Amino acid sequence: MDAIVQGRDGRPVQSEPVVLDALIIGAGVAGLYQLHQLRAQGLKVLAVDAATDVGGTWYWNRYPGAKFDSESYIYQYLFDEKLYKDWTWSERFPGQPEIERWMHYIADRLDLRRDLLLSTKITEARWDEARGRWTVTSDLGDVFDTQLLIGCCGMLSAPLEERFPGQKNFQGRIFHTARWPREPLDLEGKRVGVVGVGATGIQVIQTIADKVGDLKVFIRTPQYVLPMKNPKYGPEEEKRYKARFEELKGNLPHTFTGFEYDFIHTWADLTPEQRLAVLEEVHADGSLKLWLASFAEMFFDADVSEEISEFVRGKMRARLKDPKLIEALVPGPEDYGFGTHRVPLETNYLEVYHRPNVEAINVRNNPIVEILPEGVKLADGTVHELDVIILATGFDAGSGALSRIDIRGRDGRSLREDWSRDIRTALGMMVHGYPNLLITAAPLAPSAALCNMTTCLQQQTEWISNLVAHLRAGGHKVVEPTAEFEEAWVRHHDETANANLISKTNSWYVGSNVPGKPRRVLSYTGGVGTYRQKCDEVAQGGYKGLALA
Repeated sequence: MDAIVQGRDGRPVQSEPVVLDALIIGAGVAGLYQLHQLRAQGLKVLAVDAATDVGGTWYWNRYPGAKFDSESYIYQYLFDEKLYKDWTWSERFPGQPEIERWMHYIADRLDLRRDLLLSTKITEARWDEARGRWTVTSDLGDVFDTQLLIGCCGMLSAPLEERFPGQKNFQGRIFHTARWPREPLDLEGKRVGVVGVGATGIQVIQTIADKVGDLKVFIRTPQYVLPMKNPKYGPEEEKRYKARFEELKGNLPHTFTGFEYDFIHTWADLTPEQRLAVLEEVHADGSLKLWLASFAEMFFDADVSEEISEFVRGKMRARLKDPKLIEALVPGPEDYGFGTHRVPLETNYLEVYHRPNVEAINVRNNPIVEILPEGVKLADGTVHELDVIILATGFDAGSGALSRIDIRGRDGRSLREDWSRDIRTALGMMVHGYPNLLITAAPLAPSAALCNMTTCLQQQTEWISNLVAHLRAGGHKVVEPTAEFEEAWVRHHDETANANLISKTNSWYVGSNVPGKPRRVLSYTGGVGTYRQKCDEVAQGGYKGLALA
């Protein structure tokens, strides 16, 4: 296999199919660990990635200000104590360069590079019913003949780049945040526009505002934000968090969102004064704790949602002061409730708009209609002239990465076409009609949105690895969820999701940011611990509901 691991430039394309036990698409958090586990079983396995190096999200998202909003000491693999403790983080929420170095550390420490094929994009996959195997093709013409096809493509890895007419005519630089140029980009003195104020847009805006000439921020949907507290770590902090390895290993997989904290308060049991004290405490923590460990009732009870939302709005208004900025940047009661969208952490983001070189442009009722050679044109005819346009316009989340590959299952059925009608999975890890296709960070699992990603991706890849071991021990070659099993999971998922306010809010959580995408809450909302339990029950029950052959 070493002969093909040479990267894109100048490497020979295979003249014969590469025969594998498993092909993994993706070399990020899930793909690297999946490769490590399957290789340990003695399988002939290869992980393929379009990037020039490992990292997944942390390879592509190299825009200014990109960083964790999970605490660094929980965004780690927990299967090996020494692997965990031999890496030291510099701060609570490190930036992309440090995270990318950690991913390199993982790949090198586990000696994974010899089974990686980089700079190679998987374009097609065909199920051969007669042979019970997948034929997979790359953009370079490589052909892989594999028993198992494992998608570790990531939940936010299909960027929405072509958003406006005329983008190709822009005379300056224009790019999506997830395709930030690898070469140095000089923004000094430039007229820069940022489209979008989600979590990514906020990180970019707060980072570049004092470096550009003029910054124009095009705001359609205002966001609730929480201030980030990001202390540096020295020897004492390092010693303290590393001493918690066993605690974290035992705790993280069973909390509601895979973070170290969980919901411990009940709204009805507290007085108004006690509720306010809880909100003040978790807000002051400088993390996602207010969202993920204050009151779970905010997701189900509209009155509780509004009270917590108003608390956050009040914090934001106090920092902004200017009524026009408040109107553009603070969600109102008519918009949506706190926590039903992705909640961003920020550092002096709101204060950026008080700078004389920053302009907030509210495009909710005056949308962008076209990109002209000289800049951005709004519906009222206004043209904002720019040198650089940064598109923080989001992703086709959950389903997008797999849908962009032409995957054909039994009888030639197309996953892209199936998901264009109805996004369905079994346990968020399999799809009926696509034998031997196993997936992570896909729809109808917590890892599609609502989880500390390493917690959920470790659980999913371990479950897949155990399933593979079960197949081999029983002499089986093919596994597929039955239609009945998939239907039962979809029904359970929907019953859980439709009971909360997330399902009633337009956001990428339900796919409403992608025109024509079937509406369904993409992430399992029953909780990370509950999801793990249900997956374990399937395994412990002998994988009932899966057809083995």
